[in-house]
Amino acid sequence: MIRDKSAKTPAKDAPNKDAAKKAAPAKAGKAPATKVSAGKKGIIAVASPTFRRERALIKRGVWPVAGCDEAGRGPLAGPVVAAAVILDPDRIPRGIDDSKRLTAEERERLFDKICATAQVSVAVASPSRIDRDNILRASLWALKRAVVALPEAPRHVFVDGRDRLDTPCDCEAVIGGDGIVLSIAAASIVAKVTRDRLMCALAQDCPGYGFEQHKGYGVPEHLDALNRLGPTVHHRRFFAPVAAARAKHMPWTVEPVQDLFGVTEVQVEASVEVDAGANL
Repeated sequence: MIRDKSAKTPAKDAPNKDAAKKAAPAKAGKAPATKVSAGKKGIIAVASPTFRRERALIKRGVWPVAGCDEAGRGPLAGPVVAAAVILDPDRIPRGIDDSKRLTAEERERLFDKICATAQVSVAVASPSRIDRDNILRASLWALKRAVVALPEAPRHVFVDGRDRLDTPCDCEAVIGGDGIVLSIAAASIVAKVTRDRLMCALAQDCPGYGFEQHKGYGVPEHLDALNRLGPTVHHRRFFAPVAAARAKHMPWTVEPVQDLFGVTEVQVEASVEVDAGANL
């Protein structure tokens, strides 16, 4: 009797049962949802922000809890927009993520859902305030204003970044918070959508700059427009490309810089005699 040994030998392409078990997804509720993106060297799993930190505070009796974030630190034109959000634990919209990971359509859809289910406030720091205070101080000012403007005063605030806010309640800074804390992610969506809409409105008043496309960032098209047309009142005066365009198109607005190392001639009257033997 001849036995077919191939019946017991798994095919080379057959999946390994042990490997399949290890690769099986974890049960719902035990791990945060992840987004998978394919790279050149393999697959990269990016964890989505969670409501874990907010729930931990709720269990301790701390509520409301707000998240806040800003949009528009880097652009050459337009305001910085800050948003603060208190999510309703029982009505959290699905799909909230760091605004940078979402498409414009996804942000718009989630913006409407967040505003319909959560407490939301927005504050704007104008280009003139940015010129006066610098971009960091203007951003922190707008973030604080957004927190204070919430319909209900929060007892704890999560803010994206390194700097805590001077708020009446506890404030916790979370580096990369828009990808970690769900409330901050929601605020990042509100801030981003609000600022994008403002820049589209400015584009109608300032044609030729392409604000509706690049939203004020220093892309080549924007730099070319600055070089051709010069800066507008919506540009940030002391950002380097804007300052260069201002010097070219409006040199009378550029204050001369004093040369601290220049040689100043001192005239001495000829009638003054110096006693070489005097003690100086």
